[in-house]
Amino acid sequence: MKGTPSPQQGTFTPNNPPGLRAQQAKWKLTFVFAVVVLVYMFTSWQTNSSLINLWNGLPDVWRMVGELFPPNWGYATETWGRLSETIQMAIIATTVAGILCIPISLMASSNIAPNKWIYNITKQIMNILRTIPDLLLAVIFVGIFGIGAFSGIMALIIFSLGILAKLLAETIEAIDKNPLEAIRASGGNTLQVIVYGVMPQILPQYTSFTLYVFEINVRASLVLGFVGAGGIGQLLQRSISFFQYGRAMMIIIIIFVAVVIIEYISGKIREEIM
Repeated sequence: MKGTPSPQQGTFTPNNPPGLRAQQAKWKLTFVFAVVVLVYMFTSWQTNSSLINLWNGLPDVWRMVGELFPPNWGYATETWGRLSETIQMAIIATTVAGILCIPISLMASSNIAPNKWIYNITKQIMNILRTIPDLLLAVIFVGIFGIGAFSGIMALIIFSLGILAKLLAETIEAIDKNPLEAIRASGGNTLQVIVYGVMPQILPQYTSFTLYVFEINVRASLVLGFVGAGGIGQLLQRSISFFQYGRAMMIIIIIFVAVVIIEYISGKIREEIM
């Protein structure tokens, strides 16, 4: 009859009553929950780690916290140079990666790449870059160039390039194709399509992604210092190694304040351009 809903629309049928569907959903959720619990128990047993270990380690946590306070406020003056080096490392790495990611992301975009071979090869290179952790990159470059900020910068460039190129390539593939087709129809070449059709559409997102990666690089450069790749992280690692916890706490406070300020400024800039 006209107006009668079909069984495919999820209405009541003798073979599929609402109570039965609710019971089936309940059993599915119970099954998923049981699987998650079993996986957690298995992994905890395999890794010999559980909430019991956390509870047993709490006394050591409080002992460490007690040793971190009070901070050595007089050590603050010696950390500004390394903090400045950390920020400069992030600036250089983000700038270089931001420039290099433009041609790479264009070749990794299906609607811009000259041919399928270049598109597939570039995508694979991007995938490889993203699979290498930044800490491993730092270890490799420290082995090549020695201890210092340059090794950290090189590691951050490769690390940033993988992130920026992927984000930008996905943005390019999602742009409006009508301007591109109009430029091609009027006789425009590939460079003109990129300059007048692609770049105006992706510029706000490109700026936002670059600022976001800069924030990541500031935090990542702190960790890279632990393997000798320069920056304030190297100073923090030295303080912890010599059990100078008051100095370490002072460095942690300075890092926290610097990261909060950088993220606030970057967030405000992104709000203005988006």
